[in-house]
Amino acid sequence: MRIAQLLKSTDYGTKVTVKGWVRTKRGNKNVAFLALNDGSCVANIQIVADLAKISEEELKPVTTGACVAVEGTLVESLGAGQGVEVQAETIEVYGTADPATYPLQKKGHSLEFLREIAYLRPRTNTFGAILRIRHAMAYAIHKFFNDKGFYYLHTPLITASDCEGAGEMFQVTTLDLDNMPRTEEGAIDFAQDFFGKPCSLTVSGQLEGELGALSMGQIYTFGPTFRAEHSNTPRHLAEFWMIEPEVAFFDLKDNMDMAEEFLKYLIRYALENCREDLEFMNKMWDNELLDRLNFVLENDFVRLDYTEGIEILKASGKKFEFPCEWGSDLQSEHERYLVEEHFKKPVILINYPKDIKAFYMKQNEDGKTVRAMDVLFPKIGEIIGGSEREADYGKLSARIKELGIPEKDMWWYLDTRRWGSAPHSGFGLGFERLLLFVTGMSNIRDVIPFPRTLKNAEF
Repeated sequence: MRIAQLLKSTDYGTKVTVKGWVRTKRGNKNVAFLALNDGSCVANIQIVADLAKISEEELKPVTTGACVAVEGTLVESLGAGQGVEVQAETIEVYGTADPATYPLQKKGHSLEFLREIAYLRPRTNTFGAILRIRHAMAYAIHKFFNDKGFYYLHTPLITASDCEGAGEMFQVTTLDLDNMPRTEEGAIDFAQDFFGKPCSLTVSGQLEGELGALSMGQIYTFGPTFRAEHSNTPRHLAEFWMIEPEVAFFDLKDNMDMAEEFLKYLIRYALENCREDLEFMNKMWDNELLDRLNFVLENDFVRLDYTEGIEILKASGKKFEFPCEWGSDLQSEHERYLVEEHFKKPVILINYPKDIKAFYMKQNEDGKTVRAMDVLFPKIGEIIGGSEREADYGKLSARIKELGIPEKDMWWYLDTRRWGSAPHSGFGLGFERLLLFVTGMSNIRDVIPFPRTLKNAEF
């Protein structure tokens, strides 16, 4: 049985088999106590080994990190803080762990050290909790959209279009890097490449997601995305997961309502289904975590125009590291001031200047702003970015030309505005950004099993 089930059981006297990894071993000349964990919960189950039944020689290879199978009897525990324990009858060692070399001994380890052994860190309480929460959030995302009649659309990981227009993409090629074919002009001859043209790993499934919305009404994507940003910060990954719903006939208000409902659903799901792990994270890493999660549930999100937001920031009298002027993108410190100090509520900032937003966003009638939205949370700043999309062929085509985006790569996207165009909206939620908020961790490298960052692609 899994340890999470055993710890809830009251079937005292029954024979059980439990398997897992030894966290600690202690005892005296008469009895040994093993703390066993199998990854199903934060708590360990105590194994009591009577040395009259199990010899000291048999227990010698049972050290911290060893993997064992225990057969015994489930009994009520007399120790404080635990309801049951297992009185061992046999212990089989599957794999030993030399105490001289096993890195996860019983002591505190820094997060920096644990990143260096990311293949072992899921065996710690912290990363076991994080990965269980990650699983629960992934399940809740699919459940939310499925229950609302959305269709899960798989968008391509290899693409010839740059959704964000930033050019920070990983190239995909089968060409010989030591002997690249060249055209007569000296450029790389991508006609000889596998796809016959330059291709990259996707930065977003949004553009293809729009095609799904304009045929199936409401879709969502949930998959890996890639950004070749030279940003070595606690908030950036080169490989991360994105959730991107797209809905036909939704305007900006509908989009905001969906984003608020979605985030509250996920946080409520976490509080109801990951309580033990969240309480552990609250105790060990961030003692304001549960308060912040409840803060989001208990407050309606403020809808705030970007221009008004800039005026609030400038009138605040607060000295920011980065200046805030109309036309500039807000930094995390600005976003957090609006949420944590001014409104004391989550904020959805809308109607950004068009020059700092992507080409596909619907332009407002003022000619200066677009129907963009960013959802801002305490501690983290922006957690969701989205917009109503430009549905007018002429305006979208003009914007693409204005920004110098090659039409030869975007003809298929423009065609959706030529034939049966419709109002539609959507947003993107970075899965790891969500997990930072839900777990209380401060570095995005600690909420994904194997982080891919600048100069780091280990394991």
